[in-house]
Amino acid sequence: MFKKLFIRNKFFVPLLTIPLILSILGLLFIFEASSIRAANEFGDSLHYLKVQSVWLGLALGLAFFFSIFDYKNLYPLSFISMTITILLLCVVLIPGIGFTSGGARRWIDFGLFNVQPTEIAKFSIIIYLASWFVNKERRKFTSFIFLVSMLVFLIILQPDMGTAMIVFLLSMVMYYASGMSLLNLLALFPIALGGFYLLIKVSPYRLNRLLAYLNPATDPQGIGYHINQILISLSNGGIFGAGFGASRQKYLFLPEAHTDSIFAIISEEYGFIGGIALLSLYFIFVYKIYHLIRLAPDKLSRFIACGIFAFFNLQIIINLAGMTGLFPLTGVPLPFLSYGGSNLLISFALIGILLNIEKRVKV
Repeated sequence: MFKKLFIRNKFFVPLLTIPLILSILGLLFIFEASSIRAANEFGDSLHYLKVQSVWLGLALGLAFFFSIFDYKNLYPLSFISMTITILLLCVVLIPGIGFTSGGARRWIDFGLFNVQPTEIAKFSIIIYLASWFVNKERRKFTSFIFLVSMLVFLIILQPDMGTAMIVFLLSMVMYYASGMSLLNLLALFPIALGGFYLLIKVSPYRLNRLLAYLNPATDPQGIGYHINQILISLSNGGIFGAGFGASRQKYLFLPEAHTDSIFAIISEEYGFIGGIALLSLYFIFVYKIYHLIRLAPDKLSRFIACGIFAFFNLQIIINLAGMTGLFPLTGVPLPFLSYGGSNLLISFALIGILLNIEKRVKV
């Protein structure tokens, strides 16, 4: 009995405590990176910290709900969730309803709070595809491609290339994990490359972003400004960092310092060593999800866990690759650390589902 309890707690602790640790660290660095901007915009240096604290409280409540809500009940709810997601992705594109920021229409303003439908799409696609793949008769490649293409198309219209990429790759991982043919997925690569080329042709801005990625010095005061400021932050950090609170880039030099670029501030203050420590926490966290996939009690839980595993890995890899110049900047937040309520809610909701699955693992 004690052995079973030890094994279960050994698995349970990192799965829950690491996101909590990262979220608390996120509050600290969100305050650090946003205090000057918040004072200028709202007259309150604690504004973003207060808002994120509220979101964290709600996210923990959501995690608790899904940890006691039987994951098997997600099967009949998956269709409703996907239907609502598609409706929201359409509604957000309507002028006057969809809230525009930074040239993208990604939010629906409900007065007291904003909702980002693309974050809900990540949750819905995991639940829906997991339910879909449990039923062998519904494993039709053409139907699968039609659904994924529709979601990706609606997300690109906002535009949000980062989330579109995550939804697409996440779907491919779940399709492969369901035991379907790899040849079908390989056949999609030429189509995906053609679509990527078309998107660049119809939007010169995307071409400029690609050129800035290939050569950040091309336009350092224009399209390459963001990546150049990130690289300055990383170089300022060096091996051991400049020290807590010593970041210079947070003084309105680095765009999105408290959201997508928060890793640059952390690395500037804690250096390469701090970055490695952060990556270690993420590695332990995603490894525990992988371990849960192996122990999943049934097909539905295994497919859901695979989707969640892909979700967190893609978010972490795409964000950090963009921060280090290995990938173009896409606006993908860093889980638990970046400012933003929608992503935090979805992340903890998925953790709650994992905890619910873990309780049914036989050890």
